[in-house]
Amino acid sequence: MTAFRTAGLIGNPVFQSRSPKLHSYWLQRYGIAGAYLPMPVLAENFEAALKGLVALGFAGCNVTIPHKEAAFRLVDRVDPLGTRMGAINLIVVEADGSLSGFNKDGYGFIENLKDGQKGWRGDAGPAVVLGGGGGARSVVVSLMDEGATEIRLINRTRERAEQLAREFGGPVTVMDWEARDAALEGAALLVNTTNQGMVGQAALDLRLDALPMSALVCDIIYNPLVTPLLATAAARGNPTINGLGMLIHQARPAFKAWFGVDPEVTPELRAMLEATIK
Repeated sequence: MTAFRTAGLIGNPVFQSRSPKLHSYWLQRYGIAGAYLPMPVLAENFEAALKGLVALGFAGCNVTIPHKEAAFRLVDRVDPLGTRMGAINLIVVEADGSLSGFNKDGYGFIENLKDGQKGWRGDAGPAVVLGGGGGARSVVVSLMDEGATEIRLINRTRERAEQLAREFGGPVTVMDWEARDAALEGAALLVNTTNQGMVGQAALDLRLDALPMSALVCDIIYNPLVTPLLATAAARGNPTINGLGMLIHQARPAFKAWFGVDPEVTPELRAMLEATIK
């Protein structure tokens, strides 16, 4: 008899996440005996929660806000990409009880772009990235690895963006928040990694007049599916991509690590998740 395998999502909050529905769908589709649970954990209890994964026989977990950086420091080993990003979102409990950490956010982001725009290339032209948090870190590193030659990084707090630029170097150039509209000139890709436009948050204050009509506009937010930024971009004729595919694709390597199957991303899966987002 196949052993029952359990994984889950540790964060605070977690109940708004679609990850449990996503993994439960795959478990049912592939006939796997297992479960994926939402696990709200406060920062002061996070280290104890990680140790509990081993004691409870978990296969591993995903890690979300606000624990990604803490997880990086607490696991036994981290993959090279997670080390560069300074944060992880995937933990695997090894056979000996040790914890291995990985960052698959960048993988999810790039796969989402390639899914949404066939033939997408990282070296197609300048990329503008808004934000300076964990999402921006993942996006910047993954764009660099895809061959981006110019990344214009813009954050409300310039120092946070400069810190990332010093850390990653290469094609990353920091621009002032006040210059964000003009920074779109000649861009091939615009990515919003801030929470502006998310349900309950103010819309992103950005004029797209200088953005080429051919530029791809991506928002890593998936609730709502169409943020004000994406609605404005689509209305002027730009191709757009929301963040749902990023969520789905970062989940694939996690599911494979825990449950042994590389799951397929199907229209039915997307439709099921979209139906849960108002």
